[in-house]
Amino acid sequence: KHSVRQWREEGRIAVWLHVPILQSRLIATAAAQGFTFHHAESDSSTLTLWLGEGPSRLPGYATHQIGVAGAVLDESTGKVLVIQDRNRTVNAWKFPGGLSNPGEDIGDTAVREVFEETGIKSEFKSILSVRQQHRHPGAFGKSDMYIICRLEPSSFTISFCQQECLRCEWMDLDELARTKHATPITSNVAKLLRYGYREGFDKIDITMREFPAVYAGLFYKLYHRELPESYRNITG
Repeated sequence: KHSVRQWREEGRIAVWLHVPILQSRLIATAAAQGFTFHHAESDSSTLTLWLGEGPSRLPGYATHQIGVAGAVLDESTGKVLVIQDRNRTVNAWKFPGGLSNPGEDIGDTAVREVFEETGIKSEFKSILSVRQQHRHPGAFGKSDMYIICRLEPSSFTISFCQQECLRCEWMDLDELARTKHATPITSNVAKLLRYGYREGFDKIDITMREFPAVYAGLFYKLYHRELPESYRNITG
């Protein structure tokens, strides 16, 4: 009570309270003073108390999870790497992928997940599509972003994870675009990938460039369609 009163007198508008898991007994005391949960990690929880006027303007915690899949295309054969999940009721063909780890770049997630599920090594080339879904059951009712990347293989012998995958193979891109035994997003991206394979990937690729952030020592990734060469150096 004394602390809350002092913070009000000092003109504070909000308080963040970080509680390690071994001191969780203190949460009830904080709640009695008006603190509410903001988020929790594996070893701690964070509570907040709004002291300003009107409704709280504190930002909510992250509400999305990021899933990434890799469409690995062998340009020499026109075949793409696909899997069937072992834990699905309907065994439809899809691109290998999984959830991105905190602090992990999108392309790195795609490369890692493809290798973990199929044993295929690859290199990130571009983003092909982004799916947005809300109230996702697999994300505890939160929103879900699912990003499919184009990858270039550097190995070709499949050694898929038996625990996660029922089947894994290199499938002809035309066959994947036509089959009814693929997820809707896989079918649509397969058609997009087939168009890029035939007409040039510059027509479909969303590529990445890295820039220094306004925060010293940090960088950010910018994903966008590449401009034609004649436009890249225009300043006016």
